[in-house]
Amino acid sequence: MAGMNGRQGNATILLADDDRSLRGATAQMLSEAGYVCAEASNGSQALEKFTNVKPDLVILDIMMPGLDGFEVCERIRQVDSMVPVLFFSAKGDIVDKRIGYKLGADDYLVKPFAEEELLLRVEALLRRACRTQGMASGCAGEKDLGTREIGDLRVDVRHGDVWRRGEKIALSPKERRIMATLAEHPGETFDRNDLIRLVWGEEYLNTSISIPVYMRKLREKIEDDPSDPRYLQTVWGLGYRLGD
Repeated sequence: MAGMNGRQGNATILLADDDRSLRGATAQMLSEAGYVCAEASNGSQALEKFTNVKPDLVILDIMMPGLDGFEVCERIRQVDSMVPVLFFSAKGDIVDKRIGYKLGADDYLVKPFAEEELLLRVEALLRRACRTQGMASGCAGEKDLGTREIGDLRVDVRHGDVWRRGEKIALSPKERRIMATLAEHPGETFDRNDLIRLVWGEEYLNTSISIPVYMRKLREKIEDDPSDPRYLQTVWGLGYRLGD
């Protein structure tokens, strides 16, 4: 990710929207708030700029010509599971948010929106990325945590990628974030609220997210015996930890 220093480190934000007027106004809001803003007018241009700019956060309009926001998000997630993605959607659009979240989106913002709401969401997503990833080149005071070796597992603390005995394991974006969070603090116990706050965000604390379901799926992928986990350990009454 691009370097961050200052207000969330003068983070670089990629903004993709085919509405020139709205894109310009939004870019001005972000620039005046201290962010570096790279603009794209369609999905193909957004992917090209994502590769060249390596932004700290991506804002995608859903309804764009050619590649829509969903397709762009899906392609971004194929190469980067951690960069925060915020979707813009028009009030009149019939959008199933489950599609976006399944593809790896982090948040939605309905147009038209207030400047304060946009900036609050951007700051929250960047702050969460700092906490979750340890952002090597990013948040002030953070260092590159590299990888953790835990028994037969190797975990990329920044991206959440996991290898077992040298073989990379296919994980969903949220599974990667959970692994990155646990691997950054091996042996430390996280309860449900800790994990939701760090992986999804504070606003999801009172939702129906089931951490046990995520843990079960992760164990099925990384453990030799999911019913007797060696790595993803349950600390009864307290939560979960990554250990050996």
